[in-house]
Amino acid sequence: MQDPFASLYPQHLATVRERADQALALGGFDHLLIAAGAPPRKFMDDQDYPFVVNPHFKHWLPLTDAPGSWIAYTPGSKPRLIFVQPRDYWHVVPQAPHGYWVEHFDVTIVRSAADAMAALPAGHRAVIATDCPAVDGVETDDTRANNPQDVLDYLHWYRSCKTPYELALMREASRIGTRAHRAAEAAFRAGESEFDIHMAYLASARQTDAELPYASIVALNEHGAVLHYTNFDRTPPAHPRSFLIDAGASAAGYASDITRTYAASHAPEFQALIDSVDAAQQGFVAKVRAGQSYSDLHIHAHLVLAGVLREHGFIRMSAESAVESGVTGAFFPHGLGHPIGLQVHDVAGFQQSERGGSIARPDGHPYLRMTRVLEPGMVVTIEPGLYFIDMLLAELRDKPAAADIDWAKVNHFSQYGGIRIEDDVVCTDGAPENLTRDAFAQS
Repeated sequence: MQDPFASLYPQHLATVRERADQALALGGFDHLLIAAGAPPRKFMDDQDYPFVVNPHFKHWLPLTDAPGSWIAYTPGSKPRLIFVQPRDYWHVVPQAPHGYWVEHFDVTIVRSAADAMAALPAGHRAVIATDCPAVDGVETDDTRANNPQDVLDYLHWYRSCKTPYELALMREASRIGTRAHRAAEAAFRAGESEFDIHMAYLASARQTDAELPYASIVALNEHGAVLHYTNFDRTPPAHPRSFLIDAGASAAGYASDITRTYAASHAPEFQALIDSVDAAQQGFVAKVRAGQSYSDLHIHAHLVLAGVLREHGFIRMSAESAVESGVTGAFFPHGLGHPIGLQVHDVAGFQQSERGGSIARPDGHPYLRMTRVLEPGMVVTIEPGLYFIDMLLAELRDKPAAADIDWAKVNHFSQYGGIRIEDDVVCTDGAPENLTRDAFAQS
């Protein structure tokens, strides 16, 4: 049976090569060298942290576990993979490269990272890797050659627009993630602890913590107010009221990033608020269209969520006043979302053009992770939220707008922590493609 991604890969690689040709010409380089990287060593120890491959490396091929290996590309020539397969009886030795992509590379197998570096071409080389200059022993006379900014700016700008092959892998990552989300919700309904819910998620995804694209957030009750809660209580709460899970999955190095919030069956008031945030979120998703400023969409989200707060009786002021006075910032303190792809928070979210530059965040919104105008092929997350965060609410109480807030209601809802709903959405030439909702519909 043919791999479903095999037919899409050749055109993807052709696109990656074409972009590399342009980037190298822009920087005046003869070769592009991309290191897979190496796992960092634990402090004062002889063990390593889990290996995380260089995203530029896995952009060329679906190989995520090849520490010490390199891709060497010269325009006009077949790309080379210099693959490290060490002589090692302490660990499992990586299998020789195989799969639908191998025929598109000249593969050289070596026994050490030093051998791999010795096999790299000489000349004027652009090197993309960590620890520059002197990348893993690869010395250059021109320090511009180590992660050259003009080359990176060009590659990052165009990496924002995904090829059909990349979108197929992101659909697969969404299918894995939503399947695991279903298992996590079932564990919550069964009264399991945060730790056991997380174990159910991993078992369904069939991925280890290290294989997931980011550390999962599994939060019950008040813990949902901690935006990056990763504590995993081993004991379930006596009275489970709410459940917020932010967890993704990986497919050949591509990420999904999915968040859902659930109310216990005895908490209809919280379910009603979830339903309103969900409806608002779907409205934001519908605006993921070519030509839409992501910054403007973020500000629009604040206005809509202010309306939700007013509708549910948390505030008495107008939506415009709630945004201008900073009230919505206390309930929705993060950005609407971010680019996603080879990295969960993917590159070039602020970039002005293929030559670099930066588009500033709107005043008063320091945590927004994207300011670009949307283009077909971009994939972004849309993740509005409403939270009851003690620290931010304490600060809000000292502001004049506090007089127009129903604090008794706010205090009551603090027991639920908060709400976040997140989908991964493709900007197309027409209506957006919601990778997450489509995957949930199939799971």
